[in-house]
Amino acid sequence: MTAETTVTEPLPATGAATIVADIAIVGGGLAGSLAAAVLARAGHRVALIDKRAVHPDEFRVEKIGGHQLEMFRRLGFIDALANAGCSYDRVLNIREGKVVDVSVGQAYGLPYADLVGMARSQLPDPSSLIVDEVAAITAGDDIQHLALASGRRVEARLVVLATGMAGALGYKLGIKRRVLAERHSVSFGFTIARRDGAPFDFDALTCYGERTADGVDYLSLFPVRAGMRANLFMFRDPTDPVMRDLRRDTEATLLRLLPGLQPFLGDFRVIDRVQNWVMDLSIVEGHLQPGIVLIGDAFQTNCPAAGTGVARLLVDVERLCTEHAPRWLATDGMGTEKISQFYSDPAKIAADQQSLKMARFRQALTSRNDISWDVRRRLHFLRRRLTHQVDQMRPGWLAQVRSALRA
Repeated sequence: MTAETTVTEPLPATGAATIVADIAIVGGGLAGSLAAAVLARAGHRVALIDKRAVHPDEFRVEKIGGHQLEMFRRLGFIDALANAGCSYDRVLNIREGKVVDVSVGQAYGLPYADLVGMARSQLPDPSSLIVDEVAAITAGDDIQHLALASGRRVEARLVVLATGMAGALGYKLGIKRRVLAERHSVSFGFTIARRDGAPFDFDALTCYGERTADGVDYLSLFPVRAGMRANLFMFRDPTDPVMRDLRRDTEATLLRLLPGLQPFLGDFRVIDRVQNWVMDLSIVEGHLQPGIVLIGDAFQTNCPAAGTGVARLLVDVERLCTEHAPRWLATDGMGTEKISQFYSDPAKIAADQQSLKMARFRQALTSRNDISWDVRRRLHFLRRRLTHQVDQMRPGWLAQVRSALRA
């Protein structure tokens, strides 16, 4: 499934050479497209600028679940997400060939391009998407000026940089990226199917790494429209030969790293291209400037294994687009005193800090082999197994306990 062409047609070349908007959003990935839809539906004039009319297939976010769904619901995207994604509500969790527990809760699997297409489809006016490239930004305390590669110009009171890890524009503005952990993690994405064409015996499955030396955090299998999608998360040197093996002989290498996986998969094969991503943990500096605000990966990157990237992105979109930006636009000026309110927002700070905390925790839980972490790892999975066993003997008790604790 791809984004609907009716919502990704470029702005017509005819008309004024200067486009005037309240807010110009640079970058039409998930963060930028969601922000544009939220702001435009609230009645603000929005220019969403991206060099591609339809977002290409790339290995990024591919599943949405847990508390992320409540955030999509609050922002008004839950129905569109449900229509675009492949639904599942049970995940079988295994380690060393044994069941750890079963996770229950609504989730959706879908390619990143479809996720972006879903967000863009929520723009009230398709012409809000300008298919072009921003060559330069001149920022100030009142109006921001954007020069586009086509020769057109955009004037807006606020510029939102949602450019992900692409830092060329930020660099021109004096915004630098500081690496906190170089080559922190490696992720692989591919789709599998059984050779006999039969369905797998699970709706979704997570298989955790068995040996610290392998650096495997977990393999996540979940349904998408094309089949069973696989996301493999590792903390290992990206130059290690096993990375090449995973690309060239995926099936055999996967079973070598996760031997307990074989009984659950049977005879399977990879049915599409194997993609991989090496992620640095980083954060920007010099970003507090008049008229410009950074969201999502443009501000801070995340560890894919931690699963906090979408939650952070949604917090950024919700706080900026429903709280700060509307209030800023209600009064004159767009100086740093306004912009700083977003960066000092308690919810944003908490989400950013939690993301870094979980990134370090996942790496330590996967790779640290000192006695304290070995004990912690064993207790982590033992607690989950025991809880699952008791819940099987007394169905519903865990939900009752959690409900009592929340009361």
